[in-house]
Formats: sequence, C-alpha cells, structure tokens
Amino acid sequence: MRADGTFTVEAFVPTEVAPEPAVTTGLPVGVATMEKHFEGEIAGRSATVFTAAYDQATGVGTYVAMESFEGSLNGRAGAFNFVHSATTSGTDRTAEFFTVVPASGTGELAGISGAGGMAVDTDGTHRLWFEYRLD
Repeated sequence: MRADGTFTVEAFVPTEVAPEPAVTTGLPVGVATMEKHFEGEIAGRSATVFTAAYDQATGVGTYVAMESFEGSLNGRAGAFNFVHSATTSGTDRTAEFFTVVPASGTGELAGISGAGGMAVDTDGTHRLWFEYRLD
C-alpha cells in the first residue's frame, strides 16, 4: 500500500547536547526536537528527535531524524516510529534512508512495516510518502 501527504514543521527547538569527550570537526553538530503536522493520505502529527552536522551558510551536511507519528494512513488510525536521513551538498538530496521501525505500530497500524521518502518542492512544499504493509 502507499500513502502520500504533505507536512509543515510547527516547532523546531534546538537542544543543548554535547557529547564527551568533545571532538571538533569541519561541521558543527546540533540536536533539536520538532513537531510536524501532516495532511493528505498521511494525516496526524509527529514528535521528532533531529540531529545534523550542517553548515547553514553553504547548505552542506547530513541529518538523521527519529519520528514518532500518531494519526492515520489511508484512514487507518494508530501510531508508529520511522527514521530517515539524507545528505545535501546545498542543492540536492543524496544517500537517503527512510524506514518504518519494526514492531512500533499500534492500533490499526499494528504490524506496519515498510519504507518511504521525502521531497521538497521548489515552492517549499514538503512531501512525504510511505510504501507499507500491515501484517
């Protein structure tokens, strides 16, 4: 099955996390929490832990995000976790990874498995999709 939707970031809150021992690299590492709202065949919200090594000036870096989603996919209600990451050189997305966390589904989404993807349109619209199965 496939579900498509759009999302908006409702909150992005940087969090102070400093690993010990500190290691200085060419890109700063940051951690934040996020809240997203979804519309379409994917409807609901997510709470996200987001970390990145990223240069704001050039747009170069890599992120990893762990999301806890609650809402519905194609009208089936429940919750589950998914994780995604990507790298950018400033104008592209490469090395993308996107998967549903096994055994994380609840409600009508219990037994969910699969993968998905994300894209940002030129007008700034954020799109998300899941290719999934329900056991």
